Amino acid sequence: MSRQAVASATRCGTKRATKRCTSAVVLALAAALVWPAAAGASLQPVGLQVDGGEDNWQPRQMFALSWSNPPGVAAVHYRLLSPSGQVLIADTTLPWAADAIEHLSVPPTPGAYTAEVWLEDSKGASGPTASATLRFDDAHPGAVEPLPSPGWIGRSAFPYTVHLSHPSGPQPLSGVRGYAVSTDSSPAGRPCTGTTCAGAEVDLQGGIAVDALAIAELPEGLNYLHAVAVSGAGVPSAAVGTTPLRVDKTAPLTQIEGLPSGWSKEPLKLTATANDSASGMAAAGAHGPFTAIRVDGGTPITAAGGSVTTTVIDSGVHTISYYGRDAVGNVADGASINGRQNPLPATAVVKVDREPPRLAFAVAQRAQDPELIEAHAEDRYSGLDPDRGSITVRRAGAGERFAALPTQVTNGALRAHWDSSAYPAGEYEFRASAYDAAGNTAVSLQRADGSAMRLPGPLKVPVKLVTKGGQRTVRYGRGIWFAGRALAARRTPLARVSVKVIERFAPGSVPAERVSIVRTDAGGGFGIRLAPGPSREVVAAIAPTATTRAASSRATNMTVNSHVALRASATVARIGGTPLVFRGRVASRGAAMPAEGKVVQLQFRLPGLPWSEFRSVRTGLDGRFRYAYRFSDDDSRGARFQFRAYAPAQAGWPFEPAGSLPVSVLGV
Repeated sequence: MSRQAVASATRCGTKRATKRCTSAVVLALAAALVWPAAAGASLQPVGLQVDGGEDNWQPRQMFALSWSNPPGVAAVHYRLLSPSGQVLIADTTLPWAADAIEHLSVPPTPGAYTAEVWLEDSKGASGPTASATLRFDDAHPGAVEPLPSPGWIGRSAFPYTVHLSHPSGPQPLSGVRGYAVSTDSSPAGRPCTGTTCAGAEVDLQGGIAVDALAIAELPEGLNYLHAVAVSGAGVPSAAVGTTPLRVDKTAPLTQIEGLPSGWSKEPLKLTATANDSASGMAAAGAHGPFTAIRVDGGTPITAAGGSVTTTVIDSGVHTISYYGRDAVGNVADGASINGRQNPLPATAVVKVDREPPRLAFAVAQRAQDPELIEAHAEDRYSGLDPDRGSITVRRAGAGERFAALPTQVTNGALRAHWDSSAYPAGEYEFRASAYDAAGNTAVSLQRADGSAMRLPGPLKVPVKLVTKGGQRTVRYGRGIWFAGRALAARRTPLARVSVKVIERFAPGSVPAERVSIVRTDAGGGFGIRLAPGPSREVVAAIAPTATTRAASSRATNMTVNSHVALRASATVARIGGTPLVFRGRVASRGAAMPAEGKVVQLQFRLPGLPWSEFRSVRTGLDGRFRYAYRFSDDDSRGARFQFRAYAPAQAGWPFEPAGSLPVSVLGV
């Protein structure tokens, strides 16, 4: 009887039992008798499987099982049986609804073991058993030996077939799956990377009888072929069978010496050398190894053995072919022999330029840019070197050293700008130097018409900017009119040119500098209303052009007074009464208020007398200040005082000292 049925019967045995309770007991007892049989039939592991496959042999003793559970599972039981059916691991219980056994170890003896798994529900009822076969075999097959290859293997022998001997001794329990074969340059190589052979590493998988493997390619030189038999569980032979394979299927490796990195201005001596690490390049008469060089498709120059030399003299671009033939006849000459195409020869391109560039200055200066110095060059073969080339200048007839000018080399021309205004007046001569890509040099001091390249300096017209200059004082918040005139060669107006007006503000201003652009009118005049702001220095400037020089005006110093406002809380102050409150503000348009505040002196006077300071305060960052003052002296009774706020000079304050309008207060 189930625990539920017993509990129902116990409850119904009390004094409060009823007919209804009796029916419940009957139903519970019926369920207890019927349920185990019905539930047990469904308590079977679903899809019990072995990790790696139940039909596959494994070389490891440790196995993993997995399955799916039906509803109601409370515990799992399993046991392990030997190949003959004996119990090796007795009933083992996992007290939860497990769906896998990760580590189930079989004995070290190869064989097909059986794992049985059954389930238990929460009532203790067990379902039917599911079983799986655990196939374990770690035995090594016997050793195999690749049959040796006689001599060198040539290019025409590929694909090359290797035959293997059969493994000796008894076969493993899992049988022989096939053979794993590998080739490399080490006599100690192995066909399989691990202690077992993966499926992809087994090259011949037809069993013990399929023992021939075709090798498509092998590298030049000494190779080693390694082979093992592989059991059905993937275990290779304990010993690796190895045989050497000597391969010479390529033409000699040919190199050439004497190739320049680019163009050469000297004749080129070229030497081709051929090396063959297999059958070799030892000279052996007319039919033995040789090395050859061919220039521009002409008749090859050959020499017996592994080296040949020739010289390329003519200017131009030349194609060089070079190749060699080894002792077994491998040759990379591109020829077709007996229907087989030889590899193409190695090639190189060499460039020879033994002629310097042709170079001369332009016949005349450009009217719109007389200080542009131009020289034109051309080169028949290698072309101009864009990274080299110069134009230099010196006073004519003085015997001085030439001074270099910044020079650009583009599209067959050397160009430099000569700032003739920076040189003393006089005649100057110029020299151009050009280089081609091969390093040949050309030097010229002449124009294309044969005349000497000389110029009188300076070449540009002088410019003058006339402004009032000097010192000007401006009220706070007022715009400033700044004007002047631009003249070329002292008297000629410069019409419709750009003038840069530069305002350099006193320290503490924001911004520190402002630049405005205006254009001159037909008479060379210009003017601009500068925005209100702090004290500043104003300068007009004109940039140089191709035909005129740069110019700057005299500086105009414009000072701007501080702007201070003050008001009092009353116009009458009672002696000993409520304090009088002074409030005010210091304007700061165009300036950064000092971090510690602007100093403000509070001053008073009687009419006709000098101002006297009675208090110094500082503003906030918004420029505002406040101070409460109490009249306490009886002598002040009946006196009319004037008060003002005065902003003195202060480091970082870009305005001149100034005071507010006076405020009158009567003492009573």
